[in-house]
Amino acid sequence: MMPPIDTDLPETPQPPPTLRVLDLIDRAAMPLAIAIALLLFLQWPLRDLAGSGNGPTQANDLAQWLFALYVAVALRHAGRRGAHLVARPDLAADTTGRFARLRRIGAALCVLPWALFLIVTATVPVVRAVMAMELFPDTFNPGYFMIKVALLLLAVLLAVQSALDLWHERSRPA
Repeated sequence: MMPPIDTDLPETPQPPPTLRVLDLIDRAAMPLAIAIALLLFLQWPLRDLAGSGNGPTQANDLAQWLFALYVAVALRHAGRRGAHLVARPDLAADTTGRFARLRRIGAALCVLPWALFLIVTATVPVVRAVMAMELFPDTFNPGYFMIKVALLLLAVLLAVQSALDLWHERSRPA
């Protein structure tokens, strides 16, 4: 006979839907690191096999815009996990107390205006670059517009994360 199931166990709280979407974007971007490493690794063999043809430059240009997309997602992910570089690791390790709360609020208040400024000022040039399918200026390979898209993606992800951080701090007891 099976023991009775205790239904009074507390459920683990689910993160808000916005945070789940951001985490899904993080997971989707993880394979980009492998693609970037592979493309950068293949530059030299392609150069040797194809002479000075288009293969190495295309691999390099593709790796550049994949790297831009990866960094756009990775910066938000590292900030959310507290894995970014800090000048004083001893201060960053303290996650409790009044100063930690001020640091979290201050970080969000510093990032949010910058991210909103980038969104406002970069949207039109990014849309123009996408509409024109902007090419890399030195190789004329397609895809340079993706680097500009990554800039806008970075700003949007950081703005959303900063707004979530502020909302979380606002609802947390002092």
